[in-house]
Amino acid sequence: MKIGFLALSGIRAHDPKLLELGLTLPGFVERSKQVAALPSLGLLYLAAVTPKGHELAYFEAPRAGDEPDELLACDLVAISTFSAQSFEAYAIADRLRNAGVTVAIGGLHATVLPHEAFAHADHVVVGEGEHVWPALVRAVERREPGRIWRASEFGPVDVAALPVPRYDLLGARPYNRYTVQTSRGCPWRCEFCASSVMLSERYRRRPVEHVVRDVKAILELRPDAFLELADDNTFVDKRWGKELARSLGELGVKWFTETDVSVADDPELADLLAESGCRQLLIGLESPDASALGGLEAHGDFKSRRAADYPRAIDALQSRGVTVDGCFVLGLDRQGPEIFDHVLDFARRTALYEVQITYLTPFPGTPLYARLEREGRLLTPGRWDLCTLFDVTYQPARMSPDELRAGFHELTRKLYSHRALRERRAAFFARRAG
Repeated sequence: MKIGFLALSGIRAHDPKLLELGLTLPGFVERSKQVAALPSLGLLYLAAVTPKGHELAYFEAPRAGDEPDELLACDLVAISTFSAQSFEAYAIADRLRNAGVTVAIGGLHATVLPHEAFAHADHVVVGEGEHVWPALVRAVERREPGRIWRASEFGPVDVAALPVPRYDLLGARPYNRYTVQTSRGCPWRCEFCASSVMLSERYRRRPVEHVVRDVKAILELRPDAFLELADDNTFVDKRWGKELARSLGELGVKWFTETDVSVADDPELADLLAESGCRQLLIGLESPDASALGGLEAHGDFKSRRAADYPRAIDALQSRGVTVDGCFVLGLDRQGPEIFDHVLDFARRTALYEVQITYLTPFPGTPLYARLEREGRLLTPGRWDLCTLFDVTYQPARMSPDELRAGFHELTRKLYSHRALRERRAAFFARRAG
């Protein structure tokens, strides 16, 4: 069979004011462009576990309607998507099926709403796909009826046994970053986190030698590749993290990842990050005010306890030359209109090299969605296309939706203006030089 793997690329947003601001404030869209340009690691893993004897091809589409015609020549097409892209994925799947192509849909959204996805696909994968996919491919070969496949019926995925993703299928596409996975999951289980819905297994680390193997596979194709570690929280285990940093340093690569503020607790690890080619860490700070962070996580109230350490941790990393992209979630239940000034002041005081702001977003399947549904606070139930992180879809607790939007827009103007970017980055370089 000819099997196609289709990724829907690009960041989604529908707020017209934010879209307008994005045209004039380059800093606002910088991270979005980086994310939009990432290849789909999940599909590359599926390609790697596909039974031998099939012709494989990787495709991308920025929007529904822009999918390549070559998909119509495939016997089977796998589509992975997020909630914000789900309607587009369904539209593509419907067109492919009408043309006689068998379609399989998986990913976060399909895991939460498999029966919804099944109305548009021949096969739906619930959960991690590496064990399911080979059986699904064989079922399609045998022309068996479509079904919903549940990863729980195939046993947990051993991340120490994962093969090298099929990076070779990416061809000569001009990615500015290549993804490598070093771990799966996060122990904190934040109420709003969608990835924990799909990655139901405990936090798992991959053997460092396997990560090195995957990086070398990328470097064979693109010797100057910049790496993004596709993890939710890379440096939970500090001892393992040091081994990883040393190994990446030996490869001479430049890289980025996401982690939590505890990465700065260990001076040796912080030094190793700087020496290993780590150029930036994205850290979910969520709020500069500890009072807003209580109850955010299922385990340990970690961020609430650590909020007072945020400035010290940022300085510990940035003084070593590792830039920090501080992420804030606006509209938490304990945040009022004062939060916008608090975030702006915090970013200035700490000289955050990058700042990312998003709305609190109730993704389907998350504890947050269930809670807001019980409380009658969902404004647009079923409008998965609005689950973008940049559109308000619920009633905030301490302000109106319009107040949240207006404050977000104004904070966007102030944070991402050319002047604000220059000031924060000048402070970063001055601190590093000192």
